[in-house]
Amino acid sequence: MHRGKGMKFVGDSRVPVERKPNIPKDYSEYPGKTEAFWPNFLLKEWMVGAVFLVGFLCLTVAHEPPLEKMADPSASGYIPLPDWYFLFLYQLLKYTYASGPYNIVGTLVIPGLAFGGLMLAPFLDRGPERRPSKRPFATGFMMLAVIAIFYLTWASVAHHDWDAAKKQGEIVKGPQIDKADPGYAVYQAQSCIGCHGTSLEGSAMAPKLSGTGLSAEEVAKIAKEGKGKMPPGQFKGSDDDLKKLTEFIANLKE
Repeated sequence: MHRGKGMKFVGDSRVPVERKPNIPKDYSEYPGKTEAFWPNFLLKEWMVGAVFLVGFLCLTVAHEPPLEKMADPSASGYIPLPDWYFLFLYQLLKYTYASGPYNIVGTLVIPGLAFGGLMLAPFLDRGPERRPSKRPFATGFMMLAVIAIFYLTWASVAHHDWDAAKKQGEIVKGPQIDKADPGYAVYQAQSCIGCHGTSLEGSAMAPKLSGTGLSAEEVAKIAKEGKGKMPPGQFKGSDDDLKKLTEFIANLKE
Protein backbone atom coordinates (compact mmCIF):
# COMPACT_ATOMS: atom_id res chain seq x y z
CA MET A 1 0.00 0.00 0.00
CA HIS A 2 1.52 3.29 -1.10
CA ARG A 3 0.54 6.69 0.20
CA GLY A 4 2.58 9.82 -0.32
CA LYS A 5 6.13 10.04 -1.57
CA GLY A 6 8.36 7.16 -0.45
CA MET A 7 5.94 6.12 2.37
CA LYS A 8 4.72 2.53 2.80
CA PHE A 9 2.20 1.02 5.23
CA VAL A 10 2.19 -2.68 6.05
CA GLY A 11 -0.92 -4.28 7.48
CA ASP A 12 -0.86 -7.18 9.98
CA SER A 13 -4.01 -9.17 10.69
CA ARG A 14 -2.69 -10.34 14.07
CA VAL A 15 -2.98 -6.89 15.58
CA PRO A 16 -6.55 -6.31 16.83
CA VAL A 17 -8.31 -3.19 15.72
CA GLU A 18 -9.73 -2.48 19.19
CA ARG A 19 -7.22 -2.11 22.00
CA LYS A 20 -8.27 -3.80 25.28
CA PRO A 21 -6.76 -2.94 28.66
CA ASN A 22 -4.14 -5.45 29.87
CA ILE A 23 -5.90 -6.58 33.06
CA PRO A 24 -6.29 -10.12 34.41
CA LYS A 25 -9.58 -11.90 34.26
CA ASP A 26 -11.96 -11.69 37.16
CA TYR A 27 -11.49 -14.43 39.78
CA SER A 28 -15.12 -15.51 39.25
CA GLU A 29 -14.05 -16.99 35.91
CA TYR A 30 -11.96 -19.57 37.79
CA PRO A 31 -14.43 -21.20 40.21
CA GLY A 32 -12.80 -23.17 43.03
CA LYS A 33 -9.26 -22.13 42.05
CA THR A 34 -8.90 -18.65 43.44
CA GLU A 35 -10.60 -16.11 45.66
CA ALA A 36 -10.65 -12.43 46.36
CA PHE A 37 -7.65 -11.13 48.31
CA TRP A 38 -9.86 -8.75 50.28
CA PRO A 39 -11.48 -9.77 52.50
CA ASN A 40 -11.53 -13.55 51.92
CA PHE A 41 -7.84 -14.49 51.71
CA LEU A 42 -6.58 -11.79 54.07
CA LEU A 43 -9.15 -12.71 56.72
CA LYS A 44 -7.99 -16.34 56.66
CA GLU A 45 -4.38 -15.24 57.06
CA TRP A 46 -5.27 -13.07 60.04
CA MET A 47 -7.22 -15.88 61.69
CA VAL A 48 -4.32 -18.34 61.32
CA GLY A 49 -1.87 -15.75 62.65
CA ALA A 50 -4.14 -15.01 65.62
CA VAL A 51 -4.36 -18.73 66.53
CA PHE A 52 -0.59 -19.10 66.51
CA LEU A 53 -0.12 -15.89 68.50
CA VAL A 54 -2.59 -16.94 71.21
CA GLY A 55 -0.97 -20.39 71.38
CA PHE A 56 2.48 -18.87 71.75
CA LEU A 57 1.30 -16.52 74.51
CA CYS A 58 -0.30 -19.43 76.38
CA LEU A 59 2.96 -21.37 76.10
CA THR A 60 5.00 -18.51 77.57
CA VAL A 61 2.57 -18.16 80.47
CA ALA A 62 2.49 -21.92 81.22
CA HIS A 63 6.29 -22.42 81.06
CA GLU A 64 8.49 -19.82 82.69
CA PRO A 65 11.82 -19.13 80.95
CA PRO A 66 14.85 -20.90 82.48
CA LEU A 67 16.48 -17.87 84.03
CA GLU A 68 19.93 -18.01 85.58
CA LYS A 69 21.48 -15.94 88.30
CA MET A 70 22.58 -12.38 87.69
CA ALA A 71 25.40 -11.89 85.21
CA ASP A 72 28.81 -11.53 86.77
CA PRO A 73 31.44 -10.01 84.45
CA SER A 74 34.21 -11.07 86.83
CA ALA A 75 33.34 -14.78 86.58
CA SER A 76 35.98 -15.86 84.05
CA GLY A 77 35.03 -19.53 84.39
CA TYR A 78 31.47 -19.08 83.17
CA ILE A 79 30.51 -21.47 80.36
CA PRO A 80 28.43 -19.49 77.84
CA LEU A 81 25.82 -20.93 75.51
CA PRO A 82 24.10 -18.79 72.85
CA ASP A 83 20.58 -19.31 71.53
CA TRP A 84 19.94 -22.31 69.30
CA TYR A 85 20.12 -20.36 66.05
CA PHE A 86 23.72 -19.30 66.82
CA LEU A 87 24.99 -22.67 68.03
CA PHE A 88 26.63 -23.54 64.71
CA LEU A 89 28.73 -20.35 64.84
CA TYR A 90 29.51 -21.01 68.50
CA GLN A 91 30.78 -24.49 67.62
CA LEU A 92 32.80 -23.14 64.69
CA LEU A 93 34.81 -20.93 67.05
CA LYS A 94 35.96 -24.00 69.00
CA TYR A 95 38.11 -25.35 66.18
CA THR A 96 41.78 -24.43 65.96
CA TYR A 97 41.55 -22.96 62.47
CA ALA A 98 38.79 -20.54 63.59
CA SER A 99 39.87 -19.57 67.11
CA GLY A 100 42.85 -18.15 68.94
CA PRO A 101 45.17 -16.38 66.47
CA TYR A 102 42.76 -17.33 63.68
CA ASN A 103 39.73 -15.88 65.43
CA ILE A 104 39.17 -13.47 62.54
CA VAL A 105 38.67 -16.49 60.25
CA GLY A 106 35.84 -17.89 62.38
CA THR A 107 34.15 -14.58 63.09
CA LEU A 108 34.41 -12.75 59.76
CA VAL A 109 35.98 -14.72 56.91
CA ILE A 110 33.95 -17.96 56.93
CA PRO A 111 30.56 -16.36 57.84
CA GLY A 112 31.27 -13.53 55.37
CA LEU A 113 31.94 -15.95 52.51
CA ALA A 114 28.84 -18.00 53.37
CA PHE A 115 26.41 -15.07 53.59
CA GLY A 116 28.09 -13.28 50.70
CA GLY A 117 27.59 -16.36 48.52
CA LEU A 118 23.96 -16.48 49.58
CA MET A 119 23.47 -12.86 48.51
CA LEU A 120 25.21 -13.48 45.18
CA ALA A 121 23.34 -16.72 44.46
CA PRO A 122 20.66 -15.08 42.24
CA PHE A 123 23.40 -13.48 40.14
CA LEU A 124 25.69 -16.52 39.92
CA ASP A 125 22.99 -19.01 38.98
CA ARG A 126 20.70 -17.36 36.43
CA GLY A 127 19.49 -20.48 34.64
CA PRO A 128 15.78 -20.87 33.84
CA GLU A 129 15.59 -24.39 35.29
CA ARG A 130 13.68 -24.87 38.53
CA ARG A 131 14.40 -28.54 39.20
CA PRO A 132 17.21 -29.09 41.72
CA SER A 133 18.71 -31.84 39.54
CA LYS A 134 19.14 -29.35 36.71
CA ARG A 135 21.02 -26.89 38.94
CA PRO A 136 23.87 -28.96 40.42
CA PHE A 137 26.03 -26.08 41.67
CA ALA A 138 23.27 -24.19 43.46
CA THR A 139 21.81 -27.40 44.89
CA GLY A 140 25.23 -28.66 45.98
CA PHE A 141 26.18 -25.46 47.79
CA MET A 142 22.79 -25.27 49.49
CA MET A 143 23.01 -28.89 50.66
CA LEU A 144 26.55 -28.26 51.92
CA ALA A 145 25.36 -25.24 53.93
CA VAL A 146 22.40 -27.13 55.42
CA ILE A 147 24.53 -30.15 56.36
CA ALA A 148 27.21 -27.93 57.92
CA ILE A 149 24.66 -25.99 59.99
CA PHE A 150 22.97 -29.18 61.23
CA TYR A 151 26.27 -30.88 62.08
CA LEU A 152 27.75 -27.88 63.91
CA THR A 153 24.53 -27.38 65.87
CA TRP A 154 24.47 -31.06 66.87
CA ALA A 155 28.15 -31.02 67.84
CA SER A 156 27.64 -27.93 70.00
CA VAL A 157 24.77 -29.55 71.90
CA ALA A 158 26.46 -32.96 72.19
CA HIS A 159 29.78 -31.65 73.54
CA HIS A 160 28.41 -29.02 75.90
CA ASP A 161 28.94 -29.64 79.61
CA TRP A 162 25.30 -29.44 80.63
CA ASP A 163 25.90 -30.48 84.26
CA ALA A 164 28.45 -27.72 84.85
CA ALA A 165 26.29 -25.18 83.01
CA LYS A 166 23.25 -26.07 85.12
CA LYS A 167 25.23 -25.84 88.33
CA GLN A 168 26.75 -22.46 87.49
CA GLY A 169 23.39 -21.01 86.49
CA GLU A 170 21.37 -22.12 89.49
CA ILE A 171 19.79 -19.34 91.46
CA VAL A 172 20.76 -20.06 95.06
CA LYS A 173 20.67 -17.94 98.14
CA GLY A 174 24.23 -16.99 98.85
CA PRO A 175 25.86 -15.92 102.09
CA GLN A 176 25.69 -12.41 103.42
CA ILE A 177 28.94 -10.82 102.28
CA ASP A 178 30.21 -7.76 104.12
CA LYS A 179 32.00 -6.00 101.28
CA ALA A 180 33.21 -3.34 103.69
CA ASP A 181 35.30 -5.94 105.52
CA PRO A 182 39.08 -5.47 105.10
CA GLY A 183 39.35 -9.14 104.14
CA TYR A 184 37.04 -8.60 101.17
CA ALA A 185 39.27 -5.73 100.00
CA VAL A 186 42.23 -8.14 100.04
CA TYR A 187 40.08 -10.72 98.24
CA GLN A 188 39.51 -8.21 95.44
CA ALA A 189 43.09 -6.98 95.33
CA GLN A 190 44.48 -10.52 94.95
CA SER A 191 42.16 -11.19 91.95
CA CYS A 192 40.48 -14.09 93.79
CA ILE A 193 37.22 -12.67 92.50
CA GLY A 194 38.04 -13.80 88.95
CA CYS A 195 37.63 -17.49 89.83
CA HIS A 196 35.58 -17.57 93.04
CA GLY A 197 33.04 -14.86 92.12
CA THR A 198 32.04 -11.56 93.66
CA SER A 199 30.04 -13.29 96.41
CA LEU A 200 32.55 -16.15 96.87
CA GLU A 201 29.96 -18.47 95.34
CA GLY A 202 32.50 -20.31 93.20
CA SER A 203 32.42 -21.23 89.52
CA ALA A 204 33.23 -24.05 87.13
CA MET A 205 36.94 -23.36 87.76
CA ALA A 206 36.98 -22.89 91.53
CA PRO A 207 34.88 -23.96 94.55
CA LYS A 208 32.85 -21.64 96.69
CA LEU A 209 34.53 -20.17 99.74
CA SER A 210 31.53 -19.77 102.03
CA GLY A 211 30.81 -22.36 104.68
CA THR A 212 33.99 -24.35 104.01
CA GLY A 213 34.44 -25.33 107.68
CA LEU A 214 38.16 -24.60 107.39
CA SER A 215 40.14 -22.67 109.93
CA ALA A 216 42.08 -19.55 109.09
CA GLU A 217 45.35 -21.54 109.22
CA GLU A 218 44.02 -24.14 106.75
CA VAL A 219 42.84 -21.40 104.37
CA ALA A 220 46.28 -19.74 104.59
CA LYS A 221 48.00 -23.04 103.73
CA ILE A 222 45.82 -23.46 100.62
CA ALA A 223 46.44 -19.84 99.59
CA LYS A 224 50.21 -20.42 99.73
CA GLU A 225 50.56 -24.04 98.55
CA GLY A 226 47.51 -24.32 96.28
CA LYS A 227 44.96 -27.10 96.00
CA GLY A 228 43.24 -28.83 93.07
CA LYS A 229 43.18 -26.51 90.07
CA MET A 230 44.65 -23.69 92.13
CA PRO A 231 48.45 -23.61 91.64
CA PRO A 232 50.78 -22.63 94.50
CA GLY A 233 52.00 -19.10 94.95
CA GLN A 234 48.74 -17.40 93.95
CA PHE A 235 48.69 -15.15 97.00
CA LYS A 236 51.29 -12.39 96.66
CA GLY A 237 50.30 -10.08 99.51
CA SER A 238 51.79 -9.42 102.92
CA ASP A 239 51.31 -11.59 105.99
CA ASP A 240 48.89 -9.02 107.41
CA ASP A 241 46.81 -9.16 104.22
CA LEU A 242 46.85 -12.96 104.35
CA LYS A 243 45.58 -12.90 107.93
CA LYS A 244 42.72 -10.54 107.00
CA LEU A 245 41.76 -12.70 104.01
CA THR A 246 41.87 -16.05 105.82
CA GLU A 247 39.88 -14.83 108.81
CA PHE A 248 37.32 -13.31 106.47
CA ILE A 249 36.88 -16.59 104.58
CA ALA A 250 36.95 -18.79 107.70
CA ASN A 251 34.14 -16.80 109.32
CA LEU A 252 31.81 -16.98 106.31
CA LYS A 253 28.70 -19.06 106.87
CA GLU A 254 26.30 -20.60 104.37
